[in-house]
Amino acid sequence: MGLVGQKLDIDFVISTGDNFYEDGLTGVDDPAFYKSFASIYTAPSLQKQWYNVLGNHDYRGDVGAQLSHVLREKDKRWLCLRSFILEAGFAEFFFVDTTPFVDKYFTDPGDDTYDWKGVSPRKDYLSNLLEDVDASLKKSKAAWKIVVGHHTIKSAGHHGVTEELVQQLVPILEENSVDMYINGHDHCLEHISDSNSQIQYLTSGGGSKAWRGDEHWWDPEELKLYYDGQGFMSMQMTREKAHITFYDIFGKILHTWNITKELHSAA
Repeated sequence: MGLVGQKLDIDFVISTGDNFYEDGLTGVDDPAFYKSFASIYTAPSLQKQWYNVLGNHDYRGDVGAQLSHVLREKDKRWLCLRSFILEAGFAEFFFVDTTPFVDKYFTDPGDDTYDWKGVSPRKDYLSNLLEDVDASLKKSKAAWKIVVGHHTIKSAGHHGVTEELVQQLVPILEENSVDMYINGHDHCLEHISDSNSQIQYLTSGGGSKAWRGDEHWWDPEELKLYYDGQGFMSMQMTREKAHITFYDIFGKILHTWNITKELHSAA
């Protein structure tokens, strides 16, 4: 990853959540911050700003710790917020806090305990979040609109489709001509090109743990890549074109995809 970052001279890094396993951070002094982030991504090319969203495993710990300025003081690269917008010239990235959408974390948490401070009352939180996402997308003049969340929307992996997001978030994405949705959650690398819209669904969840052989059937016309191993992805963009590349853990290219903005065509 560091070598690819150097070759591409990257501007920043996006993390798709579940930043700390298994149960988030215990607090701002949890050594996991160093063991899973600060002391791991040490390559010179990765000393750029990291933009992080929360995953369901992060909600099992102290969410406030990940959001705290204290971690940013420990490592200036770290930035984690619930939902926010990254303005990157002709592209805008809309980070969405997807964990509170998932019903089972509230109705059937099992032995897991979730930190819902700042989320309750859930109905109001989700309503306000959806309104903000819709309004921000409508207001955006960016050539590229990219939404980032932890949970899958379309996936042939273990977790599969997140119905709550299909019902509540996807209509907003489609109405506002979002180009890509980038997520983690499923521990694989995956590209699904939606046949009903222009949206490219990109799963980059192989940064640590990977699930071998845990794949479900998906329409082969839509499923452009499914890789059940560790790896990462990169994105190079101009105002007119986006070049997406998926790599295995050794930096070997697994899949590339080019999008031309005017036509949303791919090759």
